[in-house]
Amino acid sequence: MTRIVVTGGAGFIGSHICERLLAAGHEVLCVDNFFTGRRQNISPMLKNSSFELIRHDVTFPLYIETDQIYNLACPASPVHYQFDPVQTTKTSVHGAINMLGLAKRTKAKILQASTSEVYGDPAIHPQVESYWGNVNPIGPRACYDEGKRCAETLFFDYYRQHKLRIKVVRIFNTYGPRMLPDDGRVVSNFAVQALKGEPITVYGKGDQTRSFCYVDDTVDGIIRLMEAPDDVTGPVNIGNPVETTVYELAEKIIKLAKSSSKIIHKPLPQDDPVRRRPDIAIAKGKLAWEPKVALDDGLERTVQFFRGLLAQ
Repeated sequence: MTRIVVTGGAGFIGSHICERLLAAGHEVLCVDNFFTGRRQNISPMLKNSSFELIRHDVTFPLYIETDQIYNLACPASPVHYQFDPVQTTKTSVHGAINMLGLAKRTKAKILQASTSEVYGDPAIHPQVESYWGNVNPIGPRACYDEGKRCAETLFFDYYRQHKLRIKVVRIFNTYGPRMLPDDGRVVSNFAVQALKGEPITVYGKGDQTRSFCYVDDTVDGIIRLMEAPDDVTGPVNIGNPVETTVYELAEKIIKLAKSSSKIIHKPLPQDDPVRRRPDIAIAKGKLAWEPKVALDDGLERTVQFFRGLLAQ
């Protein structure tokens, strides 16, 4: 039995990882300060003797024993990471330092959940891992973008200097059950607005694109990277290479929700990427991974999740 720490383990993606690791027979220690994590995401796991919960902020050191660390702690939606941008940067940078220190002491393998936001508003398309990005270092999104970029720097410096076993995954837009209804992400926004019969808010013309990956596929890719040979450090893009415009997404969700909502347009937020699509050649070649869940199927499950949440 492997003892595995998951920081941000009560969050959207983190809770799915905890669930998958428990099902595989591991001992899981969920670490979360519940800023965006939710107890209900992990409540069914609390009955499992192989699951443990620690309420802790990763900006402070953590002294435990572990074999592996999945470092997912950080608010990931603009609404939440811009609420306290200084704390967001601290979570990415101090959190990485503390978790890398823990990995160094325990000789644990450690994975950093990075993001497609390290590419900023990309000047090349699709985005390959060798692309250095086009990021505004002083804009309103910089606390998250640059925080994650610095975390990647720290991981590779620990790899070179201390021979740590590291993994870096760059997660593209992920959606599915356990998303927060108020997180400001486009799928949750549209689903909640459609189910309530409210106007669907599209920023700009809606011709900006995103590549949406269902959470089960994302989690599978992350775990495959962790279990890959040590020389597969990443960064590795995990996301769906099928590109969809925001307007098309709105129309799909209105149809799935059987909603009478109308689409309205608002100005684009500052530094909002125009196009976003991963090149997943490395994930295919090194991890034998590619997404399996079609967008329509994933959206149907997600709309049903929000329908149940709003009915409570």
